[in-house]
Amino acid sequence: MANLTAYPTNSSPKTTDLILGTKVATPNTDEEPVTTNFTVSSIAGMANISAAYTVYTARLNAGAGAAPTVNVLQNNTGLTFTWTRTGSGVFLATATSGTFGADDFWAQVNAKGSEFPSIKWVSTTTCQIDNILCSTAAAVDGLTESYVEIRIYS
Repeated sequence: MANLTAYPTNSSPKTTDLILGTKVATPNTDEEPVTTNFTVSSIAGMANISAAYTVYTARLNAGAGAAPTVNVLQNNTGLTFTWTRTGSGVFLATATSGTFGADDFWAQVNAKGSEFPSIKWVSTTTCQIDNILCSTAAAVDGLTESYVEIRIYS
């Protein structure tokens, strides 16, 4: 039998690379375990499916009176979010390709400096960030390096 430590380590696998594994027999059957190859993409896909939620994470920045610029870090929700400014310190994320229920929604947001943003579910297609100044609770008409994470449980 081969000694696995004799093989080099590859820290950058491609989705088409193969991983040696064992397909386990179905319990209480005459099946035998089978040694086989699995692709990296098939394993990654299975790992993603087993998560209890999907996630949208992004970095937002908005100057006074402007809609946020968005750098999406991850989005496996199947939803496309459009960000707008609706008033001083008020920003909406609208799902343009699907819906999410209040009981399936969880989110958090933070910002740099003395800003204190909060996020809430508004409707099946919308969530809202309200941004205030920590010291006075006055609306902050912008977002400074804010990070948002939206989880959709299903």
